[in-house]
Amino acid sequence: MSRYENLRRIQQLDPLTDCCQIVHIFSGYEFPWDITRSLEIALFRTYCIPSISALLDKTAEFRHRPQKRYDDTSLIVAEIMKSGYDSDRGREAIRRMNYMHGKFNISNADFLYVLSTLVYEPIRWCDRFGWRQTCEQERLANFYFWREVGVRMQIQNIPETYAEFEQYNLNYEREHFHYSDTNRRLGESSRDLFLSWFPSFLRPVLKPSVYAMLDERMRDAFGFPHPPQFLTWIATTSLKMRGQLLRLFPPRKQPSFLTDYPQRSYPNGYQLTDLGPPHMLDALNQHQQ
Repeated sequence: MSRYENLRRIQQLDPLTDCCQIVHIFSGYEFPWDITRSLEIALFRTYCIPSISALLDKTAEFRHRPQKRYDDTSLIVAEIMKSGYDSDRGREAIRRMNYMHGKFNISNADFLYVLSTLVYEPIRWCDRFGWRQTCEQERLANFYFWREVGVRMQIQNIPETYAEFEQYNLNYEREHFHYSDTNRRLGESSRDLFLSWFPSFLRPVLKPSVYAMLDERMRDAFGFPHPPQFLTWIATTSLKMRGQLLRLFPPRKQPSFLTDYPQRSYPNGYQLTDLGPPHMLDALNQHQQ
């Protein structure tokens, strides 16, 4: 099987009508590790918006249960990408997400921005660090896929084209990325969560590496220090070298989604009914019935 066999399959599909199939191949076969990393950056970017960080900080989930909050968010997104938004599991994941969001006063503009990060951060990451560039079908399919998810989340005024939505994403960041204390608290909680995955003696050394993966505007919005330039070069060069090395590997024969592996919060596996803040689970699960 050729290294580019999946790409050829994708290029024969329609990005509008076949977007679920394309996203499944794109995220599960072609770039599974890259998609996970890019969505971590996407979530990090949303914490640079003071209105978003203030709401998330108020829930206290990041202070008390950061790993579960991370795992639940990642698994809900992965469920939708793996199964599609109209599958039984995809619909249940979206209903669950909508119920949780419905308990808070979230502006449509903030919803739109968060949705836009799910469209564009994976594309930007893969084009920068992936083993190949994304193709037009993948870019458009990712847009159409998340646009349909946004419709099911009752988000209003989603732009009609890939270019318009990308411009919204860029303009929103330019206007709304500002430092706030809640940004800083969420950024520190997320940083410390990532560092907790490594042995304690490595964490002081790795902390500047977290900063190196963020762009200048993100660091300023969090109030994070700017790392030495050489460290940023090492981080980005290492990721690019990884991508070049992966070109030598055969194509993946089995999909690789977060849903397929034990997670730190769920070492023995999980059910969709496990996902959500503990104080909401009973109401969530009754709502799903």
